[in-house]
Amino acid sequence: MLSFKQMRFPVNVILICIRWYAVYPLSYRHIEEMMQKRGVSVDHSTTNRWAIRFLPMIEKLSRQYKRKVGSSWRMDETYVKVKGTWKYLYRAVDKQGKTVEFLLKEQRDMAAARRFFDKAMARNGVPDKVAMDKSGANKGCH
Repeated sequence: MLSFKQMRFPVNVILICIRWYAVYPLSYRHIEEMMQKRGVSVDHSTTNRWAIRFLPMIEKLSRQYKRKVGSSWRMDETYVKVKGTWKYLYRAVDKQGKTVEFLLKEQRDMAAARRFFDKAMARNGVPDKVAMDKSGANKGCH
């Protein structure tokens, strides 16, 4: 459970800073500036510490309320540029287009694809049907 004991700032300030950081493409310095305009002096390093402390717990709690995904999945892999570096994006979506799971990796390999698939099944149950692209990384996962 989230514990805000011994925090100097009110819970609503902490949560709004964390929400802005997680939902929007903002840096900690942007959040510091936005809070300053609202009359709250929060240093960017404080927001960073809040994110490190609370985001994993919030993610874990929110998984309980995630809507169930369909039993027919489509899994694929693509190559995307993240902050100037090319990375492999593995993703699984259900028939309605809802994201089942995703994984971002530096290198493409079957072990990563297998872990990704196992993680998706552990969190969402075993699908009735899985369609995969023809990349070499995920051959042998089904």
